[in-house]
Amino acid sequence: MFVKDVMTPNPITVAPETSFAEAMDIIRRKKVRRLPVVKGGKLVGIVAEKDLLSASPSKATSLDVWEITSLLHKLKVEEIMTKDVVTVSPDTPIEEAAVIMADKKIGALPVVKGEKLVGIITETDIFKTFVNMLGARESGVRYVFKLKNVPGLLAKIAMLIYETGGNVISVASYEVNEDEYSVIVKVSGIDVNAFEKRFSEEIQDASIVDSRFISV
Repeated sequence: MFVKDVMTPNPITVAPETSFAEAMDIIRRKKVRRLPVVKGGKLVGIVAEKDLLSASPSKATSLDVWEITSLLHKLKVEEIMTKDVVTVSPDTPIEEAAVIMADKKIGALPVVKGEKLVGIITETDIFKTFVNMLGARESGVRYVFKLKNVPGLLAKIAMLIYETGGNVISVASYEVNEDEYSVIVKVSGIDVNAFEKRFSEEIQDASIVDSRFISV
């Protein structure tokens, strides 16, 4: 899956000369948390709601409400925005985008094709994608296996799922260490008793470090 499959295309943008008040109004009306900043068709920055709030005068200020209003109308987005923007392309794998967000500690990535802004992908988009990939919204049985790194072992389990009537909804795996990995398989339609009986008789051995069966 790629960024282009889950991004929000044609995101709402602002210009560098957009005022603080205008930017905040857009964020609140459109219910977004970030606005890419575009000049001459090119991405030049990004401004987040937290940036705008940080730029607001403190409640302890001695300015009166009229002075604050005047000040905020004079403050421009280009004075607040992040200029060194981390971006991805539409063809960036979704997991690569997730790694960038986690490593950079950022909540969104503008999506650029050539020099043109074509979308934005946020941490919420990433969460929704992984929820769907794990089949979290579908009912079934989740099997969690911790396996030795033995060639063909997962194939045996998959075949047994098929032979006992199971339809695989999702599969996810991750490395525990260089010798072991965990696999989460969610299935529907399976004869649970038949699978678990045959699993213990035909597959369960030293290669299976741990296994858990959870109806969800």
